Amino acid sequence: MIDTHTHLYVEAFDEDREEAIQNAISEGVTDFYIPAIDSDYHQRMFDLEKAYPERVHLMMGLHPTHVKENFKEELDLVKYHLDARNFAAVGEIGIDLYWDKSFQVQQQNAFDQQIRWAKSKQLPIVIHCRDAFDEVFEVLEGLQDENLFGIFHCFTGTMEYAKRAIDLNLKLGIGGVVTFKNGKIDQFLNKIPLESIVMETDAPYLAPSPYRGKRNQSAYLYLVRNKIAECYNVSAAEISRITTQNAKAVFNNHE
Repeated sequence: MIDTHTHLYVEAFDEDREEAIQNAISEGVTDFYIPAIDSDYHQRMFDLEKAYPERVHLMMGLHPTHVKENFKEELDLVKYHLDARNFAAVGEIGIDLYWDKSFQVQQQNAFDQQIRWAKSKQLPIVIHCRDAFDEVFEVLEGLQDENLFGIFHCFTGTMEYAKRAIDLNLKLGIGGVVTFKNGKIDQFLNKIPLESIVMETDAPYLAPSPYRGKRNQSAYLYLVRNKIAECYNVSAAEISRITTQNAKAVFNNHE
């Protein structure tokens, strides 16, 4: 299994990071794809990659909730790193209007700019969207071409939004929400082609049931997989195989 989205470098893992990674490996997770937040975390990301160079794959980007007054300086650092070395993707990037709408225009500008950099480097994008589906699709559809591809992380939208994302050459990142009683996505997930989904935890956030509300970790990816298998009425092994293949199709040859 591949965890396509896990923040293993954040403070929530400072006490037991190595143990959390080993637990995930023992549960069958082979690779960890690590989204960026902002420059405060870059060194932590690089340190994690150095400790697990075969398993940890870094993204670079500016998270929408961290688009503030200094966003231009932050974007300059993103560009500097993208030019300096290889990354698996540009992410996580997008628009989040749940916490704060005051930087909406700057979020849209930062999203647009980072998509352009990804396309110029033929890298996938990894999208964060919260309370902003229409705004996200407005930017994406304005930049659609054969160089736009990636993952719509933590997809919690409707079937209509799922189709629009897939039409843009995006895979849907399915995580712990699929196990929630009110998560809704489990009601139509089996109508989405299996080739269009990848698995993720978003650790330490959004832990799947029965751990909802507690710290999430990559070791819980099997709970997401088991629920997806139930939705599609196929074996867990088949979900592992297909979603691993899908993740490799997005990320491979881009590092």
